[in-house]
Amino acid sequence: MTTNSRFAPPRAAYVHVPFCRHRCGYCNFTVVAGRDDLVEAYLQAIARELSWLDTPREVDTLFIGGGTPTHLSCVQLRQLCTTATQWFPLAEGHEFSVEANPLDLTLEKADLLASCGVNRISLGAQSFSASKLALLERDHRAEQVVTAFEVARESMRSVSIDLIFGAPGESQESWENDLRLALDLSPDHLSTYGLTFERGTSFWSRLQKSELSQVAEEDERRMYLAAIDLLTQAGFEHYEVSNFAKPGHRCRHNEVYWAGHTYFAAGPGAARHVDGRRETNHRSTTTYLNRVLADQSPVAESENLNPEDSARERLVFGLRRLEGVDQRSFAAATGFEIDQLVGKSLAELVSTNLLEDTGSRIRLTRQGLLVSDSIWPTFLCR
Repeated sequence: MTTNSRFAPPRAAYVHVPFCRHRCGYCNFTVVAGRDDLVEAYLQAIARELSWLDTPREVDTLFIGGGTPTHLSCVQLRQLCTTATQWFPLAEGHEFSVEANPLDLTLEKADLLASCGVNRISLGAQSFSASKLALLERDHRAEQVVTAFEVARESMRSVSIDLIFGAPGESQESWENDLRLALDLSPDHLSTYGLTFERGTSFWSRLQKSELSQVAEEDERRMYLAAIDLLTQAGFEHYEVSNFAKPGHRCRHNEVYWAGHTYFAAGPGAARHVDGRRETNHRSTTTYLNRVLADQSPVAESENLNPEDSARERLVFGLRRLEGVDQRSFAAATGFEIDQLVGKSLAELVSTNLLEDTGSRIRLTRQGLLVSDSIWPTFLCR
């Protein structure tokens, strides 16, 4: 393998598990529901895809996401973890994360994951409200979130909770109650995501038919600011647009993405960044399985990033972090000055108080956090 000197060899890896008990109406991820008959073929395909690495690659962070990894049986989970760590042996001081559904995370599965080196669980709670969970088409109840959290806490160094805000009809009071109930559990990490209506989902179709309505933009902004204030007052560091952590509990794997570093990935729909090339596997699980088990590449999209596009992408990812981007470090890593890339746009965003430029570092302001998604296209376009 040739090595692009601009990119260090990956020290992170992601493995995608597409299986779920059912597909939630808002979900646009690579997921198959009710197809447990494909699990054995999937395990074979993951082993084969990873074997194409030729030699094991030690990693500092390993992340198994989905889908619902904990939907697999204990035997299947052990096989997956064994395969993953065979090809991605864990370095000393590693972070090994697994996403879990509250309904699936039993004490037996948590202990099994811990025995495989997993030390971080990301729990897809989404809410503690019965009506909101039903609207989001989640298959668990609030008490099952609490039980799953307590199970994870027994064996994991770090436990994270995911929450969604801005569900149709949700009030500020209801959202703040979700946050307080999450805080009552004393998690190490919290992720808060505004509900989005993605084309191709059943929620999108229902929105077009006026069966669902979006929360007013101003109400959603107030919910986001409430999360920032409540969580930071509770001792959490707001370190990325949607993420909050207690000291020492940032998601190190996701920081690899935001820092613009390289990473391996395997599974249907998985995206990797190695040697300056971005590749994404087929999103169709059956297409992925058929291709890999026939010894054919599962890659559906591939591109080599030129130096300028790579620098622009690194800038955008870096600005998602609350600490922002250090101008000197950015220039050393990319060969581009930030002013050279986006000077005019940057000046406009600073003048409207969406970005702060200290002379050495650029970062989002509180106002900029509210509209950050509208800023990124400006920086990505030449």
